Amino acid sequence: MDKPYVIGIDVGGTNTVVGLVDKRGQILRQGSLVTSKHAEVEDYLDELAAVIEDLIKNVATKDQIKGIGAGTPNGNYFTGSIEFAPNLRWKGVIPFAQMLEDRVGIPVALTNDANAAAIGEMTYGAARGMKDFIVITLGTGVGSGIVVNGQLVYGSDGFAGELGHVIVRRENGRMCGCGRTGCLEAYTSATGVARTAREYLELRKDVDTQLRNIPIDEITSKDVFDAAVAGDEIAKEIFNYTGDMLGEAFADFVAFSSPEAIILFGGLTKAGELIMNPIKESMERNLLAIYKGKVNLIFSELKESDAAVLGASALGWEVK
Repeated sequence: MDKPYVIGIDVGGTNTVVGLVDKRGQILRQGSLVTSKHAEVEDYLDELAAVIEDLIKNVATKDQIKGIGAGTPNGNYFTGSIEFAPNLRWKGVIPFAQMLEDRVGIPVALTNDANAAAIGEMTYGAARGMKDFIVITLGTGVGSGIVVNGQLVYGSDGFAGELGHVIVRRENGRMCGCGRTGCLEAYTSATGVARTAREYLELRKDVDTQLRNIPIDEITSKDVFDAAVAGDEIAKEIFNYTGDMLGEAFADFVAFSSPEAIILFGGLTKAGELIMNPIKESMERNLLAIYKGKVNLIFSELKESDAAVLGASALGWEVK
C-alpha cells in the first residue's frame, strides 16, 4: 500500500507540536500537548501517542504512515535516545524512539530539535539552495543545527553542534541547566533574558522601569519585549546586552565553519529588530577580517514550529 504521509514531532522543553505531513511538505493537521506538565516520560508518551492517533483519524489509516520523525532536546540520531536533556523533566538516557514506536506501531527516528529545524529550513525555508549555514534556535534553551557542504554535522556520537553550551563567561558565570556555568544558553535563551531582567532590577534600583510593576520572580522575556516596544529604556538595554552576547558568540561560530548565513528561529525572534540590530552590530565588530560582510543574519521564513515539525517529518520518510 502507498504510504503518502509522515508524522513530524517537535518536542520542546515547554510544549510539543505534532504534524501530519504529506509528500509535498504540507502540514495537513496539527496537534499539541504540554511537555513540561509530565513528570514521568511514560505519561508523556501515552498522551503523545493519543495525539498521533487523533491526527491520523479521518485523514489516513495507520498503514498509510511511512514513519515518524521527532526533533527532541539532546536527541541522538544514531541511537534514537534522548540523553541528559537539561531542559526536560526526565533525566538520564531515554530510548524515546523505541518507546514511542512500541505505543503507536509506526517506525520512529529522531534527531536533535535544532537539527530538525535546520532540515526544515534547508528543505522549505530560508536555507533553500544553501550548503553552508547554521540555524540557531532561541527558545527555552539555545540550540543549533550546523550544515556544512549540504550535510548536517552530527559528529562521532551524534551530539556535535551544542553551541548553546559554549561557555561565554568564564568568571562568575550563571548556572546553566546543563550543570555548568557561563553557557551561552544561560544568558540568551528566553529564560536567560528573564534572568537578565531580574538582575537589572536588583542592580539598578534607582532607575524607573515598567518592569517593576511585575513581581520580580514572574517576569518573562515577553514582558521585557512589551516594555521595550513601549519605549522602556531598561528593557531596551536588556535586549542590547543579549544581542551583544549573541553577536560575540556568532563571530566565533563563523570562524569554524564560514557559513553563508546564520538563521534565527524560535520564540525570542519575535523581538524583531530589538534583538537583530544589536546582534548584527556585535557580530560584525567581532568577526575576523576575512569574514566581515560575508555572513547573512536572517530570521526563519517558516512560521513558528513549522521548521522543526517539517524537518522532523523528513526523518519519517527515511525510516526503514
